[in-house]
Amino acid sequence: MAPVEITPEFNPLRLPSDRRLNRIAGPSGLIIFGVTGDLSRKKLMPAVYDLANRGLLPPGFALVGFARRDWEDQDFEKVVYEAVKKYARTPFDEDVWRQLAQGIRFVQGEFDDDDAFARLKETIEELDAHRGTMGNHAFYLSIPPKAFPVVTEQLKRSGLADPQDGQWRRVVIEKPFGSDLKTARELNDVVESVFPADSVFRIDHYLGKETVQNILALRFANMLYEPIWNANYVDHVQITMAEDIGVGGRAGYYDGIGAARDVIQNHLLQLLALTAMEEPVSFDAADLRAEKEKVLSAVRLPKDLSLATARGQYSGGWQGGEKVRGFLEEEGMDPASTTETYAAMRLDIGTRRWAGVPFYLRAGKRLGRRVTEIAVVFKRAPQYLFAESQTSALGQNALVIRVQPDEGVTIRFGSKVPGAGMQVRDVTMDFGYGHAFTEASPEAYERLILDVLLGDPPLFPRHQEVELSWKILDPIEEFWATQGQPEQYSPGTWGPSSADELLARDGRVWRRP
Repeated sequence: MAPVEITPEFNPLRLPSDRRLNRIAGPSGLIIFGVTGDLSRKKLMPAVYDLANRGLLPPGFALVGFARRDWEDQDFEKVVYEAVKKYARTPFDEDVWRQLAQGIRFVQGEFDDDDAFARLKETIEELDAHRGTMGNHAFYLSIPPKAFPVVTEQLKRSGLADPQDGQWRRVVIEKPFGSDLKTARELNDVVESVFPADSVFRIDHYLGKETVQNILALRFANMLYEPIWNANYVDHVQITMAEDIGVGGRAGYYDGIGAARDVIQNHLLQLLALTAMEEPVSFDAADLRAEKEKVLSAVRLPKDLSLATARGQYSGGWQGGEKVRGFLEEEGMDPASTTETYAAMRLDIGTRRWAGVPFYLRAGKRLGRRVTEIAVVFKRAPQYLFAESQTSALGQNALVIRVQPDEGVTIRFGSKVPGAGMQVRDVTMDFGYGHAFTEASPEAYERLILDVLLGDPPLFPRHQEVELSWKILDPIEEFWATQGQPEQYSPGTWGPSSADELLARDGRVWRRP
């Protein structure tokens, strides 16, 4: 089959913004370990196709799968095809697919199999010779963290981690980055003993979301917000990641990890850092990381963690008209597990900008609805002009950044109710990505995979950020380990009563998204 020519110089599929920014990967290949997992099938393979469909991958791009399955190249090609047809964001194009399929290869083997890594090296050399990947390859470790040491050591032993002059080799690591500060440091030592620090890309897919990146644009491209983005005007900040599903088939993975380790240590602390950071000198990776690290290093825990944290486990009951099992009743779950499915905490930031402004973080499963948002809640304006009865329905002004599922920004403010009298109540102005822009938002993994291939690291946390996050969370986890069983909460609610009490002590309430 003759190759389909999709040149970097012109491709009608490429978005005008992509052409203008010239963010097009050069000759390269992606090797995925753990290619049979859900992440690869639902996210990584479709993202590779979508990038190709947008003309952002070179015509000779290569995709290599490594797994234990007894597959040939054509078997893996069929798996990729089915994943693309089912999960790709962009329309299926036969020409693009045929061009991409010519670079698909599969290597069968175990992680500790020297011969398998020798075959992987031969495969990569064949791609360099016949697809023009030119020795540039990224290794995506979509595998359990316990397998990182053996895989990275195999890459080193086989010479796959060592590029020749003018080539590059990079490694991509999925979360979790350890289970505490100690294990995070051990993991980092293992990976960076094989790959230099600037070749290690730690994936936090939240940082690839358009709305998360828009935090920086919202703050620093507009005069409207930055002057009031401080303790003089902000009362508090709430960062929420709520899921309406349970752990399901992930019970074995989730037990012993919990909501705080699973999402607060990475996703929510990254959102906190982007919300609270000072203006960077530039959007270069080093400048962005410097400001995020300053914020994380300034985070302070309250002295009494019993009053500043809450945790819970969802019980069985009815949710959305369906009978659901409690966490301890999930298949494969230890009935004595003390792992939390809900976690909330108050954090303070010891800087001039945020002195006295609490940041409340919460994450949980089986909650009222699926939503991730950052709510910046402002102080009340002096009400000298208005009688109390005129503003009884008026809450606090708030700016809410919706990360998912309905990406956008909502501003809540007071407005006069139509009529002869002066009554003021809350109204909202809403911006939604789907309504404001004709361009479709790329899926997070598209942006992140492209950044890996370009060697562009602004959206990837370095090990310093990871370690600072664990320094925040470890004392809380150690405290919870002494507290026995988490509080139960009903499915479809917004968590345990202790979470409401956490804010009530400060005279505040959680938002109902």
